[in-house]
Amino acid sequence: MDKQNSQMNASHPETNLPVGYPPQYPPTAFQVLTGFETNNKYEIKNSFGQRVYFAAEDTDCCTRNCCGPSRPFTLRIIDNMGQEVITLERPLRCSSCCCPCCLQEIEIQAPPGVPIGYVIQTWHPCLPKFTIQNEKREDVLKISGPCVVCSCCGDVDFEIKSLDEQCVVGKISKHWTGILREAFTDADNFGIQFPLDLDVKMKAVMIGACFLIDFMFFESTGSQEQKSGVW
Repeated sequence: MDKQNSQMNASHPETNLPVGYPPQYPPTAFQVLTGFETNNKYEIKNSFGQRVYFAAEDTDCCTRNCCGPSRPFTLRIIDNMGQEVITLERPLRCSSCCCPCCLQEIEIQAPPGVPIGYVIQTWHPCLPKFTIQNEKREDVLKISGPCVVCSCCGDVDFEIKSLDEQCVVGKISKHWTGILREAFTDADNFGIQFPLDLDVKMKAVMIGACFLIDFMFFESTGSQEQKSGVW
């Protein structure tokens, strides 16, 4: 999954893309020059590097710049035909691990309006931990990250584990993209590995988990730098 920051336009006469489909423009210089946060957009690719979905954040300017990485958002995932197939809803929640209640979560809907799963932050004093739940809010899998979430010259892996956390079944990785891109842009690359026989709904929930992890630990807005831990 490749992330860029850009605005989403209504129509694109200069391209062959359908109306409502995000354009393939270079990262905008608006945020760099002014410090104002713009809507994030993402490309979602398969293992062959082929784009299968496009995702665009849908939040207003005030929310993005006042709430920063902790902001609530709606994120719409669109297929190559321009149809919205998955919707992610993140409510406003506490951003500190010192408070064990009202922690981060995200709801995954597919099709839009039909919840199929949730990613819930699990309280831990040192480690970033999450629980994957199905549409009935029953626990299915766990996610555990490193104590220090810092992508300095290497990938950062969040392991996907069984409920008892004894077996690693996959991982969500934030890939190191080079010192220049890491230092001067807000563009990130993520990879998701999970069992081939994993339920298709849970695969969609894993995509939601990847977005939540990105916003919690690797998003920087204006003067607010990305986080490096669970604090």
